[in-house]
Amino acid sequence: MAEDKPLKSSYELALERLRKSDEASGVSQKALTDAQKAAIAEVRNIYEAKLAEQKVLHDSGLRRVFDPAEREALEDRFRRDRERFLSERETKIERIRRGDSS
Repeated sequence: MAEDKPLKSSYELALERLRKSDEASGVSQKALTDAQKAAIAEVRNIYEAKLAEQKVLHDSGLRRVFDPAEREALEDRFRRDRERFLSERETKIERIRRGDSS
């Protein structure tokens, strides 16, 4: 072999192609600062705790309810709350990535 470059995996090749196509289309990728990484980790931890709390409350509520209609209502509320928390979390993380202070 004339060159001693290590072989790239298909994953690495695909990422390289994506980076090139992003550069060609004008999309820029900037690295996160340490403060942004810490803020994102904090947001994730907070929402993980909120989701765990909701799960515990949901499970205890299910243990007390035997009516199928009421159980379904509890399940629906839990799903809505979970989706709301996940959406809020992703919104906050995206704001941090963009550098918004609010």
